[in-house]
Amino acid sequence: GVVLGGWASGSKYSFLGGLRATAQMLSYEIPLALSLMAVLLYSGTLNLEEMVQSQVGYWFGFIPQWNIFVYPVAALVFTTAIFAEANRTPFDLAECESELVGGYHTEYSSMKFALFFLAEYAAMITGSAIMVAVFLGGWHLPWIDKLIYGTAQPAVSDWLGVLLKFCVYWGKV
Repeated sequence: GVVLGGWASGSKYSFLGGLRATAQMLSYEIPLALSLMAVLLYSGTLNLEEMVQSQVGYWFGFIPQWNIFVYPVAALVFTTAIFAEANRTPFDLAECESELVGGYHTEYSSMKFALFFLAEYAAMITGSAIMVAVFLGGWHLPWIDKLIYGTAQPAVSDWLGVLLKFCVYWGKV
Protein backbone atom coordinates (compact mmCIF):
# COMPACT_ATOMS: atom_id res chain seq x y z
CA GLY A 1 0.00 0.00 0.00
CA VAL A 2 2.84 2.37 0.77
CA VAL A 3 4.50 1.84 -2.62
CA LEU A 4 1.18 2.22 -4.41
CA GLY A 5 0.45 5.39 -2.46
CA GLY A 6 3.83 6.85 -3.40
CA TRP A 7 3.49 5.76 -7.03
CA ALA A 8 -0.09 7.00 -7.42
CA SER A 9 0.84 10.50 -6.31
CA GLY A 10 2.76 11.04 -9.56
CA SER A 11 5.87 12.40 -7.85
CA LYS A 12 9.22 10.64 -8.12
CA TYR A 13 10.09 11.77 -4.59
CA SER A 14 6.96 10.20 -3.17
CA PHE A 15 7.69 7.02 -5.11
CA LEU A 16 11.23 6.89 -3.69
CA GLY A 17 9.79 7.46 -0.22
CA GLY A 18 7.37 4.59 -0.77
CA LEU A 19 10.18 2.29 -1.86
CA ARG A 20 12.24 3.27 1.16
CA ALA A 21 9.31 2.67 3.52
CA THR A 22 8.61 -0.71 1.96
CA ALA A 23 12.24 -1.78 2.25
CA GLN A 24 12.22 -0.78 5.91
CA MET A 25 8.98 -2.65 6.61
CA LEU A 26 10.23 -5.81 4.92
CA SER A 27 13.55 -5.71 6.74
CA TYR A 28 11.85 -5.67 10.15
CA GLU A 29 9.32 -8.41 9.38
CA ILE A 30 11.89 -11.18 9.94
CA PRO A 31 12.95 -10.14 13.48
CA LEU A 32 9.30 -9.55 14.29
CA ALA A 33 8.35 -13.06 13.19
CA LEU A 34 11.32 -14.66 14.96
CA SER A 35 10.51 -12.95 18.24
CA LEU A 36 6.94 -14.24 17.99
CA MET A 37 8.12 -17.74 17.05
CA ALA A 38 9.93 -18.16 20.36
CA VAL A 39 6.77 -17.40 22.30
CA LEU A 40 4.58 -19.51 19.99
CA LEU A 41 6.82 -22.52 20.50
CA TYR A 42 6.80 -21.97 24.26
CA SER A 43 3.02 -21.63 24.53
CA GLY A 44 2.25 -24.30 21.92
CA THR A 45 -0.65 -22.43 20.36
CA LEU A 46 -1.48 -19.64 17.91
CA ASN A 47 -4.65 -18.71 19.78
CA LEU A 48 -4.09 -15.39 21.58
CA GLU A 49 -6.65 -16.21 24.28
CA GLU A 50 -4.85 -19.44 25.14
CA MET A 51 -1.53 -17.60 25.12
CA VAL A 52 -2.90 -15.11 27.64
CA GLN A 53 -4.32 -17.92 29.78
CA SER A 54 -0.92 -19.64 29.80
CA GLN A 55 0.55 -16.49 31.37
CA VAL A 56 -1.84 -16.48 34.35
CA GLY A 57 -0.09 -17.57 37.50
CA TYR A 58 3.01 -16.79 39.54
CA TRP A 59 6.52 -18.05 39.97
CA PHE A 60 7.65 -18.24 43.59
CA GLY A 61 4.26 -16.80 44.55
CA PHE A 62 4.91 -13.22 43.43
CA ILE A 63 6.55 -13.05 39.94
CA PRO A 64 3.90 -13.08 37.16
CA GLN A 65 4.35 -15.85 34.57
CA TRP A 66 4.37 -13.36 31.75
CA ASN A 67 6.34 -14.13 28.62
CA ILE A 68 8.34 -10.92 29.01
CA PHE A 69 10.06 -12.58 31.98
CA VAL A 70 10.61 -15.80 30.04
CA TYR A 71 11.82 -14.17 26.80
CA PRO A 72 13.05 -10.63 27.57
CA VAL A 73 15.21 -10.50 24.42
CA ALA A 74 12.27 -11.54 22.22
CA ALA A 75 10.13 -8.85 23.85
CA LEU A 76 12.81 -6.24 23.20
CA VAL A 77 13.18 -7.33 19.57
CA PHE A 78 9.38 -7.31 19.13
CA THR A 79 9.11 -3.81 20.61
CA THR A 80 11.91 -2.51 18.38
CA ALA A 81 10.36 -4.10 15.30
CA ILE A 82 6.94 -2.63 16.12
CA PHE A 83 8.51 0.84 16.43
CA ALA A 84 10.17 0.33 13.06
CA GLU A 85 6.97 -0.99 11.43
CA ALA A 86 5.04 2.05 12.67
CA ASN A 87 7.74 4.49 11.44
CA ARG A 88 8.32 5.91 14.91
CA THR A 89 11.54 7.66 15.94
CA PRO A 90 14.38 6.67 15.35
CA PHE A 91 13.06 4.50 12.52
CA ASP A 92 11.34 7.28 10.57
CA LEU A 93 13.81 7.20 7.69
CA ALA A 94 11.04 6.82 5.14
CA GLU A 95 9.76 10.27 6.10
CA CYS A 96 13.17 11.91 6.19
CA GLU A 97 12.35 15.61 5.81
CA SER A 98 15.77 16.70 4.55
CA GLU A 99 15.64 14.42 1.50
CA LEU A 100 12.06 13.48 0.71
CA VAL A 101 10.03 16.26 2.32
CA GLY A 102 7.36 13.96 3.72
CA GLY A 103 8.06 10.51 2.38
CA TYR A 104 5.49 8.61 0.37
CA HIS A 105 2.66 10.97 1.32
CA THR A 106 4.32 14.19 0.11
CA GLU A 107 1.72 14.98 -2.54
CA TYR A 108 -1.30 14.17 -0.40
CA SER A 109 -3.37 16.55 1.68
CA SER A 110 -6.71 16.66 3.40
CA MET A 111 -8.56 13.37 3.75
CA LYS A 112 -6.05 11.22 1.84
CA PHE A 113 -3.26 12.43 4.14
CA ALA A 114 -5.47 11.80 7.18
CA LEU A 115 -6.16 8.24 6.00
CA PHE A 116 -2.43 7.53 5.75
CA PHE A 117 -1.95 8.70 9.30
CA LEU A 118 -5.05 6.89 10.52
CA ALA A 119 -3.66 3.65 9.09
CA GLU A 120 -0.28 4.32 10.73
CA TYR A 121 -1.82 4.91 14.14
CA ALA A 122 -4.12 1.88 13.75
CA ALA A 123 -1.00 -0.21 13.09
CA MET A 124 0.58 1.18 16.27
CA ILE A 125 -2.48 0.29 18.35
CA THR A 126 -2.66 -3.19 16.82
CA GLY A 127 1.04 -3.80 17.47
CA SER A 128 0.63 -2.65 21.06
CA ALA A 129 -2.39 -4.91 21.55
CA ILE A 130 -0.45 -7.92 20.25
CA MET A 131 2.48 -7.00 22.51
CA VAL A 132 0.16 -6.97 25.52
CA ALA A 133 -1.43 -10.31 24.60
CA VAL A 134 1.82 -12.09 23.77
CA PHE A 135 4.29 -10.69 26.30
CA LEU A 136 2.48 -8.75 29.05
CA GLY A 137 -0.13 -11.22 30.23
CA GLY A 138 -3.12 -9.75 28.42
CA TRP A 139 -5.90 -9.01 30.88
CA HIS A 140 -4.05 -10.56 33.80
CA LEU A 141 -3.64 -8.00 36.58
CA PRO A 142 -0.85 -9.22 38.85
CA TRP A 143 -1.26 -9.27 42.62
CA ILE A 144 -4.69 -7.61 42.47
CA ASP A 145 -6.34 -10.80 41.22
CA LYS A 146 -5.43 -12.56 44.47
CA LEU A 147 -7.24 -9.81 46.38
CA ILE A 148 -10.33 -10.01 44.16
CA TYR A 149 -10.55 -13.74 43.43
CA GLY A 150 -8.36 -15.22 46.18
CA THR A 151 -6.30 -17.07 43.54
CA ALA A 152 -4.97 -16.51 40.03
CA GLN A 153 -7.48 -14.87 37.71
CA PRO A 154 -10.04 -17.35 36.34
CA ALA A 155 -10.70 -17.73 32.63
CA VAL A 156 -14.46 -17.18 32.94
CA SER A 157 -16.00 -14.61 35.23
CA ASP A 158 -19.13 -12.50 35.65
CA TRP A 159 -19.82 -9.29 33.75
CA LEU A 160 -17.95 -7.17 36.31
CA GLY A 161 -14.90 -9.40 35.87
CA VAL A 162 -15.15 -9.08 32.09
CA LEU A 163 -15.32 -5.29 32.42
CA LEU A 164 -12.27 -5.35 34.70
CA LYS A 165 -10.35 -7.52 32.21
CA PHE A 166 -11.31 -5.18 29.36
CA CYS A 167 -10.13 -2.12 31.28
CA VAL A 168 -6.87 -3.80 32.34
CA TYR A 169 -6.11 -4.95 28.79
CA TRP A 170 -6.68 -1.56 27.18
CA GLY A 171 -4.91 0.17 30.05
CA LYS A 172 -1.84 -1.91 29.23
CA VAL A 173 -2.19 -1.10 25.54
